[in-house]
Amino acid sequence: MFDQDNWQEIFSTIKKNKLRTTLTAFGVFWGIFMLVIMLGSGNGLRNGVVGGFDGFATNSFFCWTQRTTKAFEGFQPGRRFNYTNEDTEAIKNSIPEAEYVCARNQLGGFRGGNNVTRGVKTGNFSVFGDSPDFQKIQPLKHLQGRFINELDIKQKRKIAVIGNRVKEILFENNEDPIGQYIRINGVYFQVVGLFRSGQAGGQGQQEAETVYVPFTTFQTAFNYGNVVGWYSITSKKNIPVEIVENKVIELLKQRHHIAPEDLQAVGHWNMGKEFGKISGLFNGIDLLVWIVGIGTLFAGVIGVSNIMLIVVKERTKEIGIKRALGATPWKIIGQIILESVFLTTIAGYLGLVIGIGILELVNTLMGVNPDGGMFKNPEVDLNVALTALSILIVSGALAGFIPARRAVQVKPIEALRADG
Repeated sequence: MFDQDNWQEIFSTIKKNKLRTTLTAFGVFWGIFMLVIMLGSGNGLRNGVVGGFDGFATNSFFCWTQRTTKAFEGFQPGRRFNYTNEDTEAIKNSIPEAEYVCARNQLGGFRGGNNVTRGVKTGNFSVFGDSPDFQKIQPLKHLQGRFINELDIKQKRKIAVIGNRVKEILFENNEDPIGQYIRINGVYFQVVGLFRSGQAGGQGQQEAETVYVPFTTFQTAFNYGNVVGWYSITSKKNIPVEIVENKVIELLKQRHHIAPEDLQAVGHWNMGKEFGKISGLFNGIDLLVWIVGIGTLFAGVIGVSNIMLIVVKERTKEIGIKRALGATPWKIIGQIILESVFLTTIAGYLGLVIGIGILELVNTLMGVNPDGGMFKNPEVDLNVALTALSILIVSGALAGFIPARRAVQVKPIEALRADG
């Protein structure tokens, strides 16, 4: 490997056949370049989509009420019903696998907005009644103050935690909102906390325009009685959320006289199941990227092998002279393999560096809008990149081994008679 004559021969061969060498190297360059770009793009898409789950407990599910579709115990289909505070206690007491059980309400129902005022300023924001445990299911990034606590729930305090967009609309730029009052549907609430969303895109914007008040205060101030709009529930560690989901739905059906086979009455959405689907999808995408990328890479390596066969044929007489002068078969093999590895390593390294450079450029350009939607932070893990380069070097050695074996199989006397 450190024989100067070998390197002089390699560079001499490359210099004599610049176009052929360039085209051959480009095949290898393009293979690893595309592998890096596809892996980075796949990770960027994964980061963007999975980022939509950031801040949510992936072992959680949500359930709400819908119309019944089947008659049961004297009740006709099409009946409406509401969850209640008693349902909340029943879930907590009857289902030990559930970790956090958060009863929730929203003024105006799902995606409903309400006029929130302060002085002459008014905004149309979402108003939720929540409990302290909501923070365990969907953490918020607090900028000032605090979130709802247990004392707020017990004493039914009229306090509010507002999103940063609410603050921008209702307060002056340099005004501290903590301790100030806002009015929701004619009821005054004191601001005790300011947060910004941990979500990206539309979900983050929606949360930034949200006001949270204590659940018990919400029921009293807005005449909800003991009605619960819906539940956010998580399972305990190492317990599949589907188990808790099925038990909760079964319990709620029993308490509200709903037919067990009625699949529509209790609406539900499983965060864990959806997250699992997304993870499975991207694992499949990663596998496809590796198959396509390595296939493209090997196509370049095969090109190197073919060129090395041509090189061996052109240098048959030279190889014969070396053999006649006492060069061992392994010395001939080593030289040809070295030339092949050198070519594939240089081309592969350039493809790797340029591919990572482009991803970094895209990442820098996207840094202007870090919460930018479905594609975020395209990157390639360093270990993956080095693994790909190692595979390439081994492939280069294999690409040179076949022509090298062919070279040493030619008898010296026949090689000396060859033309060229």
